[in-house]
Amino acid sequence: MLSRVPLEYRFEESTRVRVPTGRVRGPVLWEVPVAGGLVALLDDVATLARAAAASIDDIGAAAGRASVKAAGVVVDDTAVTPRYVHGFSPKRELPIIAKIARGSIINKLLVILPVAMLLSQFFPQALPYLLIAGGLFLSYEGAEKVYEALKGGHHEEAAEAAEQLSPAEREKQMVGSATRTDLILSAEIMVISLSSVEDEPFFTRLVVLVVVAFLITALVYGVVALIVKMDDVGLALAQRNSTLSQHVGRGLVAAMPKVMSVLTVVGIAAMLWVGGHILIVNIGEAGFHWPADVLHDLEHWFGELVHGGFGGVLSWTAGTVASALVGLVLGALVVLVVHFLPKRRTKAVTH
Repeated sequence: MLSRVPLEYRFEESTRVRVPTGRVRGPVLWEVPVAGGLVALLDDVATLARAAAASIDDIGAAAGRASVKAAGVVVDDTAVTPRYVHGFSPKRELPIIAKIARGSIINKLLVILPVAMLLSQFFPQALPYLLIAGGLFLSYEGAEKVYEALKGGHHEEAAEAAEQLSPAEREKQMVGSATRTDLILSAEIMVISLSSVEDEPFFTRLVVLVVVAFLITALVYGVVALIVKMDDVGLALAQRNSTLSQHVGRGLVAAMPKVMSVLTVVGIAAMLWVGGHILIVNIGEAGFHWPADVLHDLEHWFGELVHGGFGGVLSWTAGTVASALVGLVLGALVVLVVHFLPKRRTKAVTH
């Protein structure tokens, strides 16, 4: 049996606990290593957790800023998309929107995101030129729709050609057209979002753009789905027993064809507006500032005509109309090149 001896205490290094040091008959009973290093490790983990939480807050705030900054293009995207499901069977409307939304996510994550991140990291000077090309494409799309509406016969020929396609082929053609247009609008959204976080670290920029991609896609195509199915909502309301519900439902059913027609026009105008604005802004970014300066002076002049909030509305309207006119003129030039020059060359070869 071990004899009782007075115990003294000492502190070992930071990795040991207080242990008894009295002399005993036999080996030392214990000398417990542990705690200090573990406490230091836990403290480091807590510090990292706080830093991660702060980083998540920063990413959330940056994603919010980026989404707000891109809101103007989001409105245009929402206005453009419903026209692509116009004329299809109601049963195919939501599947078509789902296909376009899937194409939009693919555009954002697999095409635009890698290109934007690489260019922003290694060659940021190229971004304005890519956006100029995108602005020209949007302007061309809008101007071509205006040309088809004015010519009439060409629109009827296109409608007849579409009728000759099977429903599946026509749907595939329309989804492809919508996805190509979405590529330009998505590129504008992503680049605008990127510009709002250009001073952030690489990983923060990457996460912000991924968040914006999913958030904007869900918002745009959720609203589009709600718009195109509003007539079904109206029909369901019209079949209820409530008189108020019936009136509201019949009103929605009667109004939706007109709403879709208006949205088609708004979508075309939005393509011209966004296309022209992209061109003006990014031509300035490329070094030719005169168009952007003229647009700024025009907006300022109209804004000064009326004081108060209405002056801001007037300034915005003037800038929007001017951008749309620029998009229409430049888009019409592209339409001229695409539609007329090849025909003239063909006639010259024939003669």
